[in-house]
Amino acid sequence: MLKEHAATTATESSHGRMALIFDFDLTLAPSTLDALVRRCGMDPETWKRDRIEPLRMEGWDEILAKSYALVRLSRSGDVRITQDLVAEVGRNLEPYEGTLDMFESMRRTAREVAKDVNLEFYVVSSGLYDVMAATSIARDLDGLWGTKLHFDDQTGELDFPMLTVTHPEKVRYILALCKGLDPTGPNAPAHVYQDVPGYKWHVPLDQVIYAGDGSSDMAVFRFLHDRGGIALGVYKSDQVEGWSGMEQVDPQRRVQNLARTDYREGSELMQSLTLAVESIARKIALRQLSRGE
Repeated sequence: MLKEHAATTATESSHGRMALIFDFDLTLAPSTLDALVRRCGMDPETWKRDRIEPLRMEGWDEILAKSYALVRLSRSGDVRITQDLVAEVGRNLEPYEGTLDMFESMRRTAREVAKDVNLEFYVVSSGLYDVMAATSIARDLDGLWGTKLHFDDQTGELDFPMLTVTHPEKVRYILALCKGLDPTGPNAPAHVYQDVPGYKWHVPLDQVIYAGDGSSDMAVFRFLHDRGGIALGVYKSDQVEGWSGMEQVDPQRRVQNLARTDYREGSELMQSLTLAVESIARKIALRQLSRGE
């Protein structure tokens, strides 16, 4: 009788689904852009200095500048960037140590807390979609969004960016994902901000965990922090200085922890992810209990 009463008076919608969302470049694996440029026989840092920085100084958006510089590289005659070459780069891109085992470890962690919880994995990144989709990581993802390239139907060669995901737009993609909307549909981006009743959401924002590597993720960190989600910062062992000065952008950084990109069992990052998944799984279990489920 008490259960029945609780089920009819619960004040929150109950969703048995949670989402673990990652940036990709320098979060799960090395830079997709750097890997492609290196495959084309060029040093990534030199190429960015000589080809991308001049565009940025002219006022180009950073992501568009990178895509346009790739088009120009392909048209230079030194190398043809084709879909097959890009896919080859993805197949050869090694994720960070322990990454591939992390997915099942997190699923197991969620099930141990609440057996009916459904943990989904997503990537929302400004990195190159066509490289990411060919990596060994892609098979474990429920969704993947990134900067897509278009290849000429006749020559098969890169000719234009098809879709770009700028750093601030990551918030829009995550909001669409959580509402159960297509972030790249014909009515995007305006339809993402339409009202969706709480019970229809695919994943509530306070049941989302996001991991990213720095300044490009600050908008997401703050967005989730203000809505009850969990944000984790990651860094390569030789790049922690990339986080210095972040307090000038956002005094709180709004990440629950900052850990090195080591996905092996027992690492600080895996401990952080495990605690985050457990926390949300317990929240789901409590909400289900309050509805008599």
